[in-house]
Amino acid sequence: MRGDRVDDADIPPEELAAYIEYRAKVQGTNISAQSLLATDYLNLFNEIVMLLDMLPDMPDMIEDCKEWQPKSYQEHFADSTFSDRQLAIEAYDRVPSIYKKPFEETLAQLNSVLLAGINRLDEEIAAGIEPELFAEHVRAISRTAQALMDWANAIIHGSNRAMDQAEIDGMLNL
Repeated sequence: MRGDRVDDADIPPEELAAYIEYRAKVQGTNISAQSLLATDYLNLFNEIVMLLDMLPDMPDMIEDCKEWQPKSYQEHFADSTFSDRQLAIEAYDRVPSIYKKPFEETLAQLNSVLLAGINRLDEEIAAGIEPELFAEHVRAISRTAQALMDWANAIIHGSNRAMDQAEIDGMLNL
């Protein structure tokens, strides 16, 4: 391993054969041959971040935000129109743990930031928080979610490092 990049020697032997098989299957698709993950999954999070970003101007959009729920990788693709959705679902079971563990940790952090953030913003709207302070809180949650999406994207493209909680807390700093 170089830095946070992985090569085949870093894949546990019990995972290597399936990984190599699926690397060949995903060639020419929008699924990364390095990690066996697809960036299309991040659309789930892009949508809620866009809604959050509208809140300072349209606080009534909080109702739409509160309807958002996380989906597992497989659930997202089962419900999507992604052209290689079935392959993405199958490949996920072959994602080497060296990628899957930091990816799932990052997603858990992202889901936590978004769900807690939505709840907090809902409470602030109900309490009549000052608009400038509310907008600042929205930006902090949105920036943190975007940073986590960027981390997830890096893992999809071959990194094997998750953001640690101190980094996330430092970004939120509300």
